[in-house]
Amino acid sequence: MRLTAVVVLLAGLAGAAAPAATRDDPLAGRVAGKPVDCVDQSRLGGPDIVDSRTILYRQSLKRIWRNDLSAACPNLRPMTTLIIDVYGSQLCDGDRFRAREPNSIIPGPYCRLGKFTPYDLPAK
Repeated sequence: MRLTAVVVLLAGLAGAAAPAATRDDPLAGRVAGKPVDCVDQSRLGGPDIVDSRTILYRQSLKRIWRNDLSAACPNLRPMTTLIIDVYGSQLCDGDRFRAREPNSIIPGPYCRLGKFTPYDLPAK
């Protein structure tokens, strides 16, 4: 499979620097759906790094995707930059990425994405 792009995403969204315990839970009031292997990256915002095992991607006001890594990623924390190896137009379970600390030019070790779980606002 041919590597089509390397995407660099900064997780420094508003509020991302605050510890998870003090931020509003963006998944509160949402209903988890069935996890999927891949999501279309062109429809995603983010990432919003929660901790060393959890990344959130906002698709719309209604849907947020939660990615739970199978193992902790050593350098993954709010305000790190993700360098993702992208194959095609989707982010998938098992895709490799590296986290780069602010003010560092050397990224950390490779980590792998997990399955993507949709969290939707309930229908009214």
